Amino acid sequence: MESQIRTFFRSPLYAVVGASTDPSKYGHKVFAWYLSRSLPATPINPSAKTTAVLSIPTVRNVRDLPKPAETSVSIITPPGITRQVLEEAADAGVKRVWMQPGAWDEACVALAKERGLEVVVYGHQQELGYEGACVLVHGEEGIKAAGRGSL
Repeated sequence: MESQIRTFFRSPLYAVVGASTDPSKYGHKVFAWYLSRSLPATPINPSAKTTAVLSIPTVRNVRDLPKPAETSVSIITPPGITRQVLEEAADAGVKRVWMQPGAWDEACVALAKERGLEVVVYGHQQELGYEGACVLVHGEEGIKAAGRGSL
């Protein structure tokens, strides 16, 4: 797990799918976590009502990221939507995704593996070879392991 998280944080750019303007939602908390550590992050939210999260302009989907191949993507959506996000991410050239708690099921992990994505998940899926964590809990150690120091 540590090596997957370290690799995730070696990317120069980040995005949060499911970023929200509602401070009580995890999409907001995770996006704020990136910003509070001065990590360059883009909020992704397909809602036409949301044009910015924490004053950062949103994009509608992963394909709209300026440099998807250089962007590690945190996903905070229901598993059915996560599967669509994984397909878009792979098609756009994203290499690394971190599916946050509640955002994945076994089918999501299998799809990510099938599409060649490096994945971090919350929970333990030994039969699939994955063990993971939540960015709000394990992100700081990942930043340090990636050589970015404590930001």
